[in-house]
Amino acid sequence: MVDNIKKTALYDFHKANSNNVIDFSGFYLPVFYSSIMGEHQSVRKDAGLFDVSHMGQILISGSSSEKFIQMVTTNDVSKLKKGQAQYSVICNEEGGIIDDILVYKRESDYMLVINASDIDNKFKWLKSLQIKETKIENRSKEYSMIALQGPKSRKILQNFINMDISKIRFYQFAQNIDCLGHNILLSRTGYTGELGFEIYCSHDAVNDIWSHILDNFKDHGVKPAGLGCRDTLRLEMGYHLYGNDLDISTDPFMAGLGWITSLSKGAFIGSDKISSKKISQSTCLVYFIMAEKSIPRPGYEIIVNEKVVGRVTSGTISPSLNVGIGIGYLNQDYSQKGSSIFISIRKKMRRAQIVKAPF
Repeated sequence: MVDNIKKTALYDFHKANSNNVIDFSGFYLPVFYSSIMGEHQSVRKDAGLFDVSHMGQILISGSSSEKFIQMVTTNDVSKLKKGQAQYSVICNEEGGIIDDILVYKRESDYMLVINASDIDNKFKWLKSLQIKETKIENRSKEYSMIALQGPKSRKILQNFINMDISKIRFYQFAQNIDCLGHNILLSRTGYTGELGFEIYCSHDAVNDIWSHILDNFKDHGVKPAGLGCRDTLRLEMGYHLYGNDLDISTDPFMAGLGWITSLSKGAFIGSDKISSKKISQSTCLVYFIMAEKSIPRPGYEIIVNEKVVGRVTSGTISPSLNVGIGIGYLNQDYSQKGSSIFISIRKKMRRAQIVKAPF
């Protein structure tokens, strides 16, 4: 059988330092190196270094690039200035979420950062919608991407980046930055809720930067971190995971993403359906915390008055709180914050409470 799983430029490091390298969205990536708990706490207290090179990068250029992105995303990209990034989603004509993305307004183009699953198909879909005076390029194979996340991340990076990175605010970035002799794009973004940065660079550069951080800043507490704590960190913040909390069957308002859905900007792909669904919405996304010692998992039923009213889409034990937390969809009649619900866990009813994120 041919192995079609892709390897990032850091694959050799992962294989040498982790016994838990798995296929994640078609890429070999580590679940953890030492332990999920230890890496989670390192990010919360010091810093953790993630390989996120599985993410895709689509470049949109040309005089009509803003018009095109307005058409295919829900957020209002006209609000972006050069050097700013924006969280958004792309939907189909029925208002179903194809992906959640980041939009970067660079010096001469836009960069869409998309999730790893079906990168080629999402690129083909964008190409099928192409308008005049736009150029759409799939550059995913050309970039490596790593994320340094945690309260010490800025201090670490400032040691070897020759610019004042304290000036880069949340959801801003700087491009054409020299980093150890390599040209990078440095973005103050991340998926952990901590102060953090993401570095876009060439495959040749990524091993140099990765090794430099791990070899020279052990006294800062930095550790390599895997998929396991990436999931627990994002879940503690209430961040969505595509494929779990978002998919083609969910629309932005159903998923609590009305704040990135600008129905006033004009028509975009799926806007009519999204607008009508907003009015008739019967199901919504909620966050909950377990009142009993138990771990909620995706697919578990949510029960109210002995009736199934929804299902869990993400769940784990929070390493920071040492209690079960989760995300799920349920009938909005039962979605009021503070309400009690039950999660069916191995045929036992475990009490939980609906809360506001982040946990």
